[in-house]
Amino acid sequence: MQVEPIPQEVQEKIEVVESADLVVGVLAELNPESLVILCDALRTLSGSPRIAVLRDDHAVDPAVNIARTNSETAEKCAATFLVPWPLLRPDTPDTPMLSMSAAYQSVFAASEKLGARACCVIASKLETLAPDWVRQLAQPLLEDDVDLVVPRYARHKFEGLLNSSIIAPLMRCLYGRRIHNPLGPDLGVSRRLFEKMIGNDRNARMVGEHPIASLAPTAVCENLQICEVCVGARIYPPTDWMNISSLLSQILSPIFVDMERNAACWQRMRSSLPVPAICDPVRVSEDAGTVDISRMVESFRLGNRDLEEIWGLVLPPSTLVELRKLSRLSLEQFRMPDELWVRIVFDFALAHRLRTINRDHLLKSMTPLYLAWVASYAHDLETGGATALEQRLERLSLAYESGKPYLVSRWRWPDRFNP
Repeated sequence: MQVEPIPQEVQEKIEVVESADLVVGVLAELNPESLVILCDALRTLSGSPRIAVLRDDHAVDPAVNIARTNSETAEKCAATFLVPWPLLRPDTPDTPMLSMSAAYQSVFAASEKLGARACCVIASKLETLAPDWVRQLAQPLLEDDVDLVVPRYARHKFEGLLNSSIIAPLMRCLYGRRIHNPLGPDLGVSRRLFEKMIGNDRNARMVGEHPIASLAPTAVCENLQICEVCVGARIYPPTDWMNISSLLSQILSPIFVDMERNAACWQRMRSSLPVPAICDPVRVSEDAGTVDISRMVESFRLGNRDLEEIWGLVLPPSTLVELRKLSRLSLEQFRMPDELWVRIVFDFALAHRLRTINRDHLLKSMTPLYLAWVASYAHDLETGGATALEQRLERLSLAYESGKPYLVSRWRWPDRFNP
């Protein structure tokens, strides 16, 4: 992560603020009226902290008369300072992970400049309109000496599934903390933690790391305090399941890079513990989401035929045999065992570390395997409700933890397991 210099025009505006206890970067597309609601929620924080709300002008709804409502916003947000801030520079690459990384860099830079005790990033819209979750992200940072506050979104079956199937259970297995959404993207960060992120960057962090992927691992490895805030269901953009290769690569690559940097830390972890949670989990109403299982299975079968040479460089012979058997199953019988899926994730993480092939090509070749697991997961949940969903994902998480000795062995002695 590299902290970008503060643009001159913004420097002049932020000098008016001078200092702040809390910096809040607003990435979500909030119109000025919603921004007023957010500020009102922040004003209820105890201790009357000075708050700088950074708003990217591109995040404002252009259909709203900004000139008129900005004066109203300034009047209502008397305890805060609104600072137009370019959270995303014009030359920022238009990819989800890089865009979010640049925004975090900008918020960290502002927080350091203002001497803030903590900062938050608000990146999501929720299905519920209750604004209190924003205050709950900030409160533990200012009042309870917590270093990282992560959201616990109410879950739908097929939304945020990349997080549920790889990111969260992998980080739970590695770092021993049961964090439901370790990448946020709505997060609260203490000064202790964001200074470590900035300091690590100045000490030449590894190429390919991103602050979002590094926040939770750094907090755990530095023995900092983490808690979750239960919020509503996050509104995700529609998933194009047949065109997710680039997304898979962009999100998993920095996580695998971080695995390499923190290997000495995560290899010492032997079990997982829950993190403290503020409020009760929010339940969603009936979830009617569906996926096209047949297309996913067909994509896997094509991958098993066309990508066999690449997979042979990554996966042990026993795994390749299991995949061939899986490809011959009928649609009704098709199931990828969690244990097989977990070993595949571990093997791809190792191949990423060893640069077995080009990293982008490597992770894109993982797509048919991921779709095979999603198809199996969809089969399992065809008749289940919210309870079945939680139980299904817990079984997957336990499979990651049970498979960790395999990962540690392959990581320490990769040649022993080579095909």
